[in-house]
Amino acid sequence: MKFIKKLEKITAKNNSLLCVGLDTDINLIPKFLLKEANPMFAFNRELIDATKSLVCAYKLNSAFYEAQGKSGFETLKQTKDYIPSDIPVIIDAKRGDIGNSSKMYARTFFENFGFDGTTVNPYMGFDSVEPFLKYEDKCTFILCLTSNPGSSDFQTIKLCRPFRNQRLYEEVVRKVLVWNKKGNCGLVVGATKPEELKKIRKIAQDLPILIPGIGAQGGKIESVVKYGGNNIIINSSRSIIYASSDQDFTKKAEETATKLRDEINRYRKNI
Repeated sequence: MKFIKKLEKITAKNNSLLCVGLDTDINLIPKFLLKEANPMFAFNRELIDATKSLVCAYKLNSAFYEAQGKSGFETLKQTKDYIPSDIPVIIDAKRGDIGNSSKMYARTFFENFGFDGTTVNPYMGFDSVEPFLKYEDKCTFILCLTSNPGSSDFQTIKLCRPFRNQRLYEEVVRKVLVWNKKGNCGLVVGATKPEELKKIRKIAQDLPILIPGIGAQGGKIESVVKYGGNNIIINSSRSIIYASSDQDFTKKAEETATKLRDEINRYRKNI
């Protein structure tokens, strides 16, 4: 099943645009879980059970798993396989390299791990993205405008003619529209840039947009929904998964996820 269709089905089933980011830091999980054979997976498993009826997707940041070496890769696979098959799972890997390297990255995440989508850095151009796009049933989310302070170093630079004095991130959107021949491209836009999101949505037409930065990073749900529209995936990680560090961590995660989903839905009624 193509990513977009899978996303549409679970969005309708769970009435949700919320994505939970399983950015699991072994140093931040509840201490009582450290007695488990695999504490990271035990943490993820309980969070998935608590939130699977509230989400439209899960996003796993590969860095938190790669840092654990072999066991981290095993946990990444275990977590992916534990998530119900009707929920899209995105690997936040931000890869992007020359063609042969990107081909191997795409094979790793789409074939070996079976992820439904991934994030990709477009800095090296189309040939670094193309290997991911060959997987027609997957979605490749291309970094467009990020929430971090350093995003202004490059992403918001104003381009000269013949680019109509547009910003670099605007040109990324236009390139992605050209690359989207198989309908399997998306964008990554930070929640902390609402005015830019408004501009990006106007250019991007109906491209799906993955929006991190809600919660701990300060993004406002009202502006994200207002300017992003319905074809968005709103990610929250730390504010949900670390809502508590005690025995009640799953209850608090569920409560926080429910509150976020319901707040998103309140604003959806106005678009």
